[in-house]
Amino acid sequence: MEADLHQIIRSEQPLTDAHFQYFVYQICRGLKYIHSANVLHRDLKPGNLLVNADCELKICDFGLARGFSDEGNAGFMTEYVATRWYRAPEIMLSFQNYTKAIDMWSVGCIFAEMLGGKPLFKGRDCILLDSVYFILFFDVDQLNQILGILGTPDETTLKRVGSE
Repeated sequence: MEADLHQIIRSEQPLTDAHFQYFVYQICRGLKYIHSANVLHRDLKPGNLLVNADCELKICDFGLARGFSDEGNAGFMTEYVATRWYRAPEIMLSFQNYTKAIDMWSVGCIFAEMLGGKPLFKGRDCILLDSVYFILFFDVDQLNQILGILGTPDETTLKRVGSE
């Protein structure tokens, strides 16, 4: 593979709607296969999507991947996964029974970045610190980025949200 999607997005190379569609199609097709094997990638981002000269895309870096079950995943799923800008809100809110929807959230963030040329939810960069306070600060900042664009969920939506 010649490049990753991050390099392509940052380059001056013009991309057409057909490129965007083909890339998103391939990401979704790859995720369908991964999810059909009951695996969550948990770290989808442009840098983990390799692209060759024919615009064929491959998903890579399964270092944070975990198996999952439809019956629940509490006990082995962690909240410190996924690169912050592509991380689903349920992870930042410490939900332990997250699903393959977290990977689909990342796909949406990647698609928006392809269209806009920059990350959609670009929160503050995080320096690795031992303090829980600093980790929470950066998660709150990231949630504020998301709410600033998508708005605050209505009461009905909030009632459906819960963490066990």
